[in-house]
This record gives sequence, C-alpha cells and structure tokens, in this order.
Amino acid sequence: MMKLLVFSFLCFLLLFNFLGCVPILVGAGALGGYAVSRDTIQGETDIPYDNLWSSALKVSRIRGTIRQEDVSGGYLKLAVESGFIWIRLIKITQATTRLKVSARKYHFPNISLAQDMYLKIMEEAK
Repeated sequence: MMKLLVFSFLCFLLLFNFLGCVPILVGAGALGGYAVSRDTIQGETDIPYDNLWSSALKVSRIRGTIRQEDVSGGYLKLAVESGFIWIRLIKITQATTRLKVSARKYHFPNISLAQDMYLKIMEEAK
C-alpha cells in the first residue's frame, strides 16, 4: 500500500512538471497576478488603460530598449538582459485592463524577469 501511495505521489509531481502550468501567485492584493505559463505573468486591474500604458512605457525605457510599440494594440516588445520581454495590455471592460508580461532569456523562459516587470509596472501605475 505504501509503495502505491509513493508511486501515485511521484506521478502527480511529474504531471505538474511536464504541464508547466502550475499556478503561482505574484504580489499581493491589487498588485497580484498569476503565472499562466513558464514565462508569463498576467493579472487584471482597475487602473485605466492609458495610465497602465504610460507606466509600461516608462518602466520599459528604464529596463531595456523598446523594439516594437503599438499603443492601439496594447503591445510592447523590448530587448533586455540578453533576452526579450513582451508586454500586452488588453482592455477587458470599460473599467478593467489585463496586463500580461512574458520574458525569455537566452531563448529560455524567465518567469522571475516577467514577475519583476509586472510588479514594477503595477507599482508605477499606482
């Protein structure tokens, strides 16, 4: 019975390892976001779209070099730390905007960089 329990637990852990979509919470309260993949953090906020866009631009210019920018599409791509960050703003409702930040370094997922950018943008927008 004990072997079956240990085997089941190990299979459960392996399943999460291969799926790569274990939810983790980022920040707390209004700054909170969640991981949607190994390289992406996203969250919804009641901060107006224009304020969030301005904050994303400001933080992006400080952090790296903007390669692509589309204010109407809510898209930023920047080169930073031997990798890239993609920032996406999506207006969900009149009062709600989704902030989605993806990061890769040396072509590998970098969730900590995405988390750092997400939190800096949200803090700047407050």
